[in-house]
Amino acid sequence: MQPPAHSLRARLLWSLLAAISVAALAQALVAYRTARAEADTIFDYHMAQTAIALRDGLPLDAPGAAAATATEPQGEENFDLVVQVWGADGQRLIQSAHVGLPRLRVPGFSTLRAHGTTYRVYALPARERTIEVAQDMAARDEMAGALALRTAAPIAVMAPLLMLAVWAVVGASLAPVSRVRRQVAQRQADDLGAVSEAGLPDEIRPLVHELNLLFGRVRQAFDAQQSFVADAAHELRSPLAALKLQAQALQRAPDEAARQVAVGRLTAGIDRATRLVEQLLVLARQQSHAAAGSKGVATALAELVRQSIADAAPVARASHVDLGLTHADDGRLNGHPEALRILLRNLLDNAIKHTPAGGRIDVEVRRERADWVLRVQDSGPGIPSADLARAPDRFYRVAGTATTGSGLGLAIVKSIADLHAARLVLDRSPDLGGLRAEVRFPAGGG
Repeated sequence: MQPPAHSLRARLLWSLLAAISVAALAQALVAYRTARAEADTIFDYHMAQTAIALRDGLPLDAPGAAAATATEPQGEENFDLVVQVWGADGQRLIQSAHVGLPRLRVPGFSTLRAHGTTYRVYALPARERTIEVAQDMAARDEMAGALALRTAAPIAVMAPLLMLAVWAVVGASLAPVSRVRRQVAQRQADDLGAVSEAGLPDEIRPLVHELNLLFGRVRQAFDAQQSFVADAAHELRSPLAALKLQAQALQRAPDEAARQVAVGRLTAGIDRATRLVEQLLVLARQQSHAAAGSKGVATALAELVRQSIADAAPVARASHVDLGLTHADDGRLNGHPEALRILLRNLLDNAIKHTPAGGRIDVEVRRERADWVLRVQDSGPGIPSADLARAPDRFYRVAGTATTGSGLGLAIVKSIADLHAARLVLDRSPDLGGLRAEVRFPAGGG
């Protein structure tokens, strides 16, 4: 069972919208509480100012006048205030409403429960009298709540607008990703062109860049495969035709001697075809490794050279060729050991085949500045200057060479050198007069 798909757009939108909702709710709550607290402060201030105004307007000897002055204080109806004035003997001198409240003996603000409701009361002593201003807490809370709601209302309006803005911004920001997805989805199977990186955000561009690099490697592998199949079909046509003719010659052999000659030619033809197929497979494998960009490991090149010379020594002795290692600097490069063995085997086989009896082959490994240099020199005929550039091409054979081959030996060497980011350099040997083949590996390459 596959896990459910996760949309980056949906995750961003839901996360941002949830964050906006929580922030708006928290801000509205804080604004509501702050507005309530400020409203309570304003109401308390108004009650205190009302009491002070009454104190300044009360005469000492005219209770009736005082009552007339104090029954309707400024703003009383707006704030549902109850005003009472008590004499020094505890008698109520003034009562501004039909509701009478018990006398408080504590000056300042306090809370009083009376007539089934709660009052906020401010008591102010004044010239042997006490002025009390009270307010019904229910009405007070209603007015404070209305004021707080008016303060928090803009937040409730702005939050949806902010959500719409976030929705639009996220959609616009992810539009390039959708464009890339459509480009890839609409491609044919053989379309390995690069995906456009224009307008992509910095977080997505590296992914598309790596995708384009992958397309490039696949395209190289695909082109190499097509070229390899075409070349292989062309090169195998001649050996197979020769084998067919040799088999027919074997059938027509008039006697045992002719039959033995035909069998020898047929066997040699099969060996050549087998060698060609092996070289083709080696070349295909190395090209696939190069296209895949596989990583190497620390490899002792000098040790590989010693092993390869030991393996090739019997063939060199049979051909009466002096094969030896003249110099070897120890050290390691980042490479592919098996591929390097194939490279060395092809260089040595090529040198042995083209070096006449009594000739000489010198091999050396040197560290020169930033390169590891593998050098193979022989005393054979070498390669004409006009053919040096084309000698590493697949199936290219130098005209006039005594030994016929598949034309893949140096091509395999070139492919393995490319796998290691190395350079294959072919030239005439100044010491032995034949071919000098150098492979220059970067010290940190591979």
